[in-house]
Amino acid sequence: MIVGIGGGKTLDTAKATAYTLKVPVAIVPTIASTDAPCSALAVIYTLEGAFKRYLILPKNPDMVLVDTKVITQAPVRFLVSGMGDALATWFEADSCQRNYAGNMTGNLGSMTAYALARLCYDTLLNYGVLAKTACQKGLVVPALERVVEANTLLSGLGFESGGLGAAHAIHNGLTTLEATRHYYHGEKVAIGTLASLFLTDKSSEMIDQVYSFCEAVGLPTTLAEIGLGEVSDEDLMKTATAACAPGETIHNEPIPVTASTVFNALKAADAEGRSRKG
Repeated sequence: MIVGIGGGKTLDTAKATAYTLKVPVAIVPTIASTDAPCSALAVIYTLEGAFKRYLILPKNPDMVLVDTKVITQAPVRFLVSGMGDALATWFEADSCQRNYAGNMTGNLGSMTAYALARLCYDTLLNYGVLAKTACQKGLVVPALERVVEANTLLSGLGFESGGLGAAHAIHNGLTTLEATRHYYHGEKVAIGTLASLFLTDKSSEMIDQVYSFCEAVGLPTTLAEIGLGEVSDEDLMKTATAACAPGETIHNEPIPVTASTVFNALKAADAEGRSRKG
């Protein structure tokens, strides 16, 4: 069997290798930075670090073993990044449900999938700050256990069985810009989620709630915080265009989406983040 021990890229490599060799795979995450551990999916990147494609696997890992004491020994930024990845889960699953869009299998999600996606979001809001504080001190407490479960299991089941939408597509578009490649997956997904709030016309109350959460746990709320403080409109349009590529999950959103609307949503999300910091 193949055993993957480490972070998201390591775990995806282990899953893809086991699939190719047709052997079982055991996943042992040492950080809770993404929802990669439980999913039947591996993300393929170019050698330069840009998103290339999803490799859909025929089954989930045979075993996932998470030791939360190990998680607390990693830098807290990894846990926060995992919250950024998990933050997108409910918004994307909700969009798929509203639009009758398929999940990662191409089928409609179940009541369970959508409920787990919502539980993921609620868990982050209720326990995210407490979990971060505990992780900074190397302490395993119930709040940390809950957030690790949200980052890995709830988010993994939620996106896989509920579906993906704008947030991850915008993340994929952001990876086309070299300046973003030094930042973690969940940090870029968080920016994608904030942009999706404007793209899908969420209420001011919801926008305030999500920004407040990101600010409280330390997720980026401006483009400068993912290396794009001086990004040109031309490069940002490249990101928006890549996010809207044929087959991208942004087309699961229940609204018409174009590169121009994504560009405007990214600019609006950045402006809101900068305004709040000011």
